[in-house]
Amino acid sequence: MGVIAKDDNQITLFYNSENSIGKQTLGYVESSERDIRTVDVSKDKVTGTQWAELADGVKIPIHELIDQDHPEFKKAYGTEKVDLDEHDWLRVLEKSPAVLAYPLVIQGKQFLAIKNPSDFAKFIESDSAGIEKPYKKDEEV
Repeated sequence: MGVIAKDDNQITLFYNSENSIGKQTLGYVESSERDIRTVDVSKDKVTGTQWAELADGVKIPIHELIDQDHPEFKKAYGTEKVDLDEHDWLRVLEKSPAVLAYPLVIQGKQFLAIKNPSDFAKFIESDSAGIEKPYKKDEEV
């Protein structure tokens, strides 16, 4: 059982408001007209357990959630390739959440890594593809 609340009727976005992909993705999520919950990792504490659950949900190794080219990461670890164990990568995210490489979205049991803000639009389109649109009185049939 995970520690992150999951709801089929709610979209949860984990993002960094201090980078452009995070800001753009937030815009897409807010325009989706869905019930949303946002977790700005630059302001809200995310635990190692939550990071592990997110990585597992998107099926990406923890180290791939980290932007190793981020200035904060380079300052702490240098410019050479870093080889840490899973626990250490989790600590990097806990201590320096600004190094999150890209936003992560959860809806129900679906997890998605947003590498490009338009990925969210595709996610929403595929989610609602099977939903019949309601008939509007003024619409021509």
